[in-house]
Amino acid sequence: MIAAIVFGVVIGLAMGLLGAGGSILAVPALVYGVGLSLRIAIPASLLIVAISAVGGLLPRARREKVLWPVALVFGAAGVPAAFGGAALGRLLPDRWLLVSFAVLMVVVAVRMLRGGEAVSGSCRTDTGGVEWRSCLPKSLLSGAGVGALTGLFGVGGGFVVVPALTLLLGLATQQAVATSLLVVLINSLAGLAAHSGVMGEIEYPVVLAFAATALVVSTLAARLTARLRAETIRHWFGYVVLVIAIGVGVAALSNPAALGG
Repeated sequence: MIAAIVFGVVIGLAMGLLGAGGSILAVPALVYGVGLSLRIAIPASLLIVAISAVGGLLPRARREKVLWPVALVFGAAGVPAAFGGAALGRLLPDRWLLVSFAVLMVVVAVRMLRGGEAVSGSCRTDTGGVEWRSCLPKSLLSGAGVGALTGLFGVGGGFVVVPALTLLLGLATQQAVATSLLVVLINSLAGLAAHSGVMGEIEYPVVLAFAATALVVSTLAARLTARLRAETIRHWFGYVVLVIAIGVGVAALSNPAALGG
């Protein structure tokens, strides 16, 4: 239980401060920190991410404008893809699923360490607004990719949604973060539905302690974003994700028998 609370603090900080990145740490935390099997850790991670996304979204929704059409387009494309990702995950051995997850973590860490890009996007108008309809195909494709990752690995996908919203649609960073949290919530709920067959096996007291901690911390952390440099925070989390990715890959390759829980 103590381990669940400690890791809940880490996930809550990432979700609240960055609007992304926390979900990428939830699965390894549940497998290697809390001791859950990978099959149970994936839906448990989605439950935690959904609850912490709510905590990050509520205070941001009052300060930054959430673009509902964009979030709904991403979410709608991600729902069927989440079911497809979950089906694919059931066909893969836990060992190689975690190795693939470690590779994904490395990609995310590199992106975080490289820093943010300037706001651009082919959907940005001359007046500074966003004409999201002109980028509908790109939005649908990106949303489907995020949904597949959600179902396969149990991640919310905010680390993909935020750059997609800034680069493809041209949203300002804070607006993209607020919108991404809604997308993360939609994707997480879709992923939970895709993994509904094992929901009865989740250790809910442990997972809810994890989720409650992440919720409280993400809510508080979201209030600090105006006082902290996002670039510095992103770099630190990038290093953390990179180190954990190496550990996950090594552990999965060296001791696959431990994954059965």
